[in-house]
Amino acid sequence: MKLGFTPAEEEFRAEAADWLNAQMAGEFADIKGITTLTEKAERRKEWEQHLGEHGWSCIGWPKEWGGRSATLAQQVIFAEEYARAGVPGRVNHIGIELAGPTLLAFGSEEQKRRFLPGIAAGKTIFCQGYSEPNAGSDLSAVRTKARLDGGEWVVDGQKIWTSLAHISDWIFVVARSEEGSKGPKGLTFLMMEIDQPGIEIRPIKQINGDAEFNETFFDGARCPEDSLIGAVGDGWRVAMGLLSFERGVSTLGQQMAFRNELDEIIAAAKANGAAHDPLIRQRIAKAEIGLRLMRYGALRMLSTTDHSKVDGAALTYKIQWASWRRSLGELAMDVLGQAGEITDNPEYEWSVLPNLFLYSRADTIYGGTNQIQRNLIAERGLGMPREPRGDK
Repeated sequence: MKLGFTPAEEEFRAEAADWLNAQMAGEFADIKGITTLTEKAERRKEWEQHLGEHGWSCIGWPKEWGGRSATLAQQVIFAEEYARAGVPGRVNHIGIELAGPTLLAFGSEEQKRRFLPGIAAGKTIFCQGYSEPNAGSDLSAVRTKARLDGGEWVVDGQKIWTSLAHISDWIFVVARSEEGSKGPKGLTFLMMEIDQPGIEIRPIKQINGDAEFNETFFDGARCPEDSLIGAVGDGWRVAMGLLSFERGVSTLGQQMAFRNELDEIIAAAKANGAAHDPLIRQRIAKAEIGLRLMRYGALRMLSTTDHSKVDGAALTYKIQWASWRRSLGELAMDVLGQAGEITDNPEYEWSVLPNLFLYSRADTIYGGTNQIQRNLIAERGLGMPREPRGDK
């Protein structure tokens, strides 16, 4: 099990850190430290393009498609240094981390030529059309329909929790293309342009004042017949392949962001005297231990896993970090005390730690609830009998 990095890899770390820190101290200093996904969205689109211009947008992709053919270790290092430098989250993380790898794995050569250069250059922003009002954690229950009409797919239905749809250019959509089909059968995976008359985006205001999520309505929306990835009715396989990329190198960058949040809590505890409370000190120590265990687990997972599929170790990661971060948000508020319950901003915007508490309430819900994650661990990881489902 590899837990360290070679001298050459540490040289790469220094190169990446120097470049990122220079950008955050220079031209893009105005976006450093942003913790929400919608603040200064247009400016962050400029940052996406800046990354692309300098070859840092998608370093793990092949060079022919705008990447650097970086090793897994280099990708991990860049993700860590990206978060360490205080760079805000990628507004095109769906394109870079999900849509792009899915196209590389399942797309035709023409589709790769059509989409990958724009994603790598930060000029094509993607969002994800998976969840529906009655098909969240149970994705196979989607009811959005797609039918062929005159060489085009016509899509009708609704998606929800569509992150950053309001600033995206394209959406990939899992739709039911076989009338009367149930569960994972009869689904097709489509790529659709958002700016068209048949698609309506409605933002959803969140508890932290942000509006990252959206409802997305399809009313006769269209895309060319060759917009599907894979084959007709093969959408479930493609959709599951896409989800396997979620447990990739970004996990280490995510943990560096968690590191920053924990450091903020420790600094706040020292500043207001909460660090003298033995129970607070014990909880901080527990959070530190949990974070280090997640790092070692992620490094082990990345060094031993066949990254074309989700294995047993990867199945445990979502519930692990989501539960840990929810507890971290509660610790943050207990450290801040009543001061953390008040904001002077009339737009209901919060500083880092109150925002952590509010946003982390969703961590154990989105991307599959903790209950669903336990089912996945039991059924796919441990091979236990499947829970009875209504689609059988």
